[in-house]
Amino acid sequence: MPSKYFGANAAWLRLAVLTFNVLTALKRLALPPELLAARPKRLRFLIFTTPSKLVHHARRTLLRLPRCWNRFGNWRHAISLLPLPAAVVAT
Repeated sequence: MPSKYFGANAAWLRLAVLTFNVLTALKRLALPPELLAARPKRLRFLIFTTPSKLVHHARRTLLRLPRCWNRFGNWRHAISLLPLPAAVVAT
């Protein structure tokens, strides 16, 4: 445990469980089948460290990815599979 205090450890454990559940849902809902058995460290290096830019333009939120980036080429497919609010448009 990261701390000697019970409350801090309880909060850390709840965050760890929440992170596990979110990553499991992400893998099952949006990622390709070859990443179903991926550990969080692999997902971090493949997906979460992607150089990108979040742009707000004309009342839309856009995720801009570089064209030359090909490690994870099916971002559009993965984002389209996620349940997004009606106000957010994934392009």
